[in-house]
Amino acid sequence: MAELLLELFSEEIPARMQQKAADDLKRLVTAKLDEASLTYDKATAYVTVRRLALHIEGLASEQPDVSEERRGPRADAPEKAIDGFLKGAGVSRDQVEIREEKKGTFLYAVIEKKGRPASEVLAEFLPEIIRTFPWPKSQRWGAGSLRWVRPLHSVLCLLDGDVVGFDLGDGLVSGNTTRGHRFLAPDSFEVSSFADYQARLGKAYVVLDTAVRKERILFEAKALAESAGLELLDDPALLDEIAGLAEYPVILLGEFDEEFLDVPQEALTSAMRSHQKYFSLVDSTGKLANKFVFVSNMKTDDHGAKIIDGNQRVLRARLADTKFFWDQDLKGKLEDNLPKLQDIVFHAEISKVGERVGRLVELSAHIAELIGADVDKAKRAAQLCKADLVSGMVGEFADLQGLMGKYYAEAEGEAAEVAQAIAEHYSPKGPSDKCPSAPVSIAVALAEKVDTLAAFFYIGEKPTGSKDPYALRRAALGCIRLILENGLRLSLADLTDVARDLVAKDVAKLRGTPIAKFTKAMNGFSKGHYTETYELLDFYADRLKVQQREQGVRHDMIEAVFSLGGEDDLVRLLARVEALKNFLDTEDGTNLLAGYKRAVNIVKIEEKKDDTSYDGEPTAGTQAEETTLFNSLGEVSGAVKAAVDAEQFEEAMAQLATLRQPIDDFFDRVTVNSENSGERQNRLRILSQIRKTMNLVADFSNIEG
Repeated sequence: MAELLLELFSEEIPARMQQKAADDLKRLVTAKLDEASLTYDKATAYVTVRRLALHIEGLASEQPDVSEERRGPRADAPEKAIDGFLKGAGVSRDQVEIREEKKGTFLYAVIEKKGRPASEVLAEFLPEIIRTFPWPKSQRWGAGSLRWVRPLHSVLCLLDGDVVGFDLGDGLVSGNTTRGHRFLAPDSFEVSSFADYQARLGKAYVVLDTAVRKERILFEAKALAESAGLELLDDPALLDEIAGLAEYPVILLGEFDEEFLDVPQEALTSAMRSHQKYFSLVDSTGKLANKFVFVSNMKTDDHGAKIIDGNQRVLRARLADTKFFWDQDLKGKLEDNLPKLQDIVFHAEISKVGERVGRLVELSAHIAELIGADVDKAKRAAQLCKADLVSGMVGEFADLQGLMGKYYAEAEGEAAEVAQAIAEHYSPKGPSDKCPSAPVSIAVALAEKVDTLAAFFYIGEKPTGSKDPYALRRAALGCIRLILENGLRLSLADLTDVARDLVAKDVAKLRGTPIAKFTKAMNGFSKGHYTETYELLDFYADRLKVQQREQGVRHDMIEAVFSLGGEDDLVRLLARVEALKNFLDTEDGTNLLAGYKRAVNIVKIEEKKDDTSYDGEPTAGTQAEETTLFNSLGEVSGAVKAAVDAEQFEEAMAQLATLRQPIDDFFDRVTVNSENSGERQNRLRILSQIRKTMNLVADFSNIEG
């Protein structure tokens, strides 16, 4: 078994592309090995800012020999046909076998293929992988034709210490040399194996393993913070990025003037993070300190003193800009920014942001009334929630939108609930983001998402497959979380209708056309709703299934309740789903489901055969078990409906459980397809009543099992 080492050494690879490139290299090479029947034990990819490497252990030194049997024409076929077969198989006439079969005598060629050495196979497919490597962006340099993410300088390729030779063109030929750190060890050196390669890189100031670099950065950064009596602000994404910027990370501590701490903490950390790639430090209370940790790719004799000084000067200028934006923004008021929102397009087919703010004010007020929030504060928060978009600070740091609005609102003396709602109106932004819980914040955050969904569904811009350019799936999940985590009793259909009306007015104004009218009622709702509303309810249902599946709830349970139609109160829906799940986990529930499916299947078969419906009202019948089931269905139906109306879903399930014995007895002793047509019709109607009664709780036909 052999060892393969491949390294592609280039100019700096952007950090955001590194991990995918390592994964792609491993995937592409191992796929070719599998295709060539070259087995291996383990494949590991490595990446640094200047190199992409792959180490494969236990690689077969050559392909296995293959024996292929190929059937040809009949032995008495025309010579032309036989010659064509011999030529295609690469054999002569005396190398074929003649075999007797039921359909005649045929020629057979047994082709023996000798396995090729792994070095030959690698030299054949590696150049193709390198030339067609799937970088998000690539470039050519000089007069060459090869494309790579950055200029490619050398290719190291060894199989058990021997060079696997191939020519990429443009003067790039594989070899056994590489280079270390750009400044600390720039000279080339030879390597003979992966162990030698890793050891010599270590001596040349290159930490090959990304995980090791991350561990070193985090450990030393925390140690420096602790030495200053501070704590490192946790930032995994920044750690990932920085680990891709330095081959030999040297962690240093700097500081900035305390006067900058007057600027909101998030603005300072954003400036340090996004522009400078610095870690922020906080004290034990979580307050930002005037110190920072950064990573250098250089080891110096003065222990980084000049590097620290240079970074402090750069950061001072950056923070001065940040403070300037903050001070300038404070000279005006949020309300002064509102006219400028008419210069920002929300969507060319919907409205400007200024008009959208008007919709949010009305929708927030409507939601506030429904959930018992302060209507005036909800309207005020909605009016100001987008005002910071035209501030200098958000213009420089887009990730601070909403949050800066909160700080400006506080500085202007707005109510605390208003300021908080402005900060939280985008939340929750994802599954790990905190969900607003204050009533005013809930109203504005829910309005923001419901308006987004209603607007884009109204103009037909819906997610398709993996494409969701307007993040509508995230908006729907945000609505679901806001409703469920806060126990909001809302009708999603009614809320969507209100939002859709507001959108329709703005779109009609933009287009100069009349507003679309109601469509007729459907999907089990008692009153009419817009077509877009029904489409959105289906969309919510799909997102709810995804969200609940992650919490262990079966999608078919949700579908069983949703498919009845008329259910758009998510809190009530999940209470019903929970009761249904608990019921089906019992023996009575399992057996009753089996009885339900049996009854439904019989009715469906007979209805299709007779081309009629058996949904009509049955009578007590002629047989005792038939009468007992008829009476039980009558009693249970009323009790179940009352329990469902009172949202006593556990009680509704308990009532259904009493049907188990009558249904079992019916199937054990009653012949459904009686020779008496009247009896047959009545018994099929009784079976249809089973479906009707159980479907008062959920559509059991959607439940698997």
